[in-house]
Amino acid sequence: MTSRIGAASLVTLNLRIRDTSSGTVMFSSFETTPITQQMGAGELMPALETRLMGLGVGARETFSFAPGEAFGHYNEALVERVARDDIPADLALEQDTVYAFSAPDGSKYPGLVCELNDDFAMIDFNHPLAGKAVTVDLDIIGVI
Repeated sequence: MTSRIGAASLVTLNLRIRDTSSGTVMFSSFETTPITQQMGAGELMPALETRLMGLGVGARETFSFAPGEAFGHYNEALVERVARDDIPADLALEQDTVYAFSAPDGSKYPGLVCELNDDFAMIDFNHPLAGKAVTVDLDIIGVI
């Protein structure tokens, strides 16, 4: 009998995430190594976990997610204007590049430098797919 994905399953799968409108592949394990994720542990998008429930080994699926459903809605409040004086001197920022920025508690957050001049940097902390329609292709390899 084939194991089915449940609320606490450990799932090994190949996964491809694409921006639906452009077709750009944002992530894929198909060409590298399958990933193993724990259901219910916050390792996968909640909307994807819901659709995985009940699938078994060998399942091949393509799911479409509406804008905001997979990676949340785009939030203007997550675009911050940071004075150049507040940016560490050893961090040589370049526009259109993602950097890991440290929060006061020491945690790291990726941010895209979307505008840069001598006085300030505009940094977008939204997920790159926030507010976008997303297509996910997957193959279930193992379920425990």
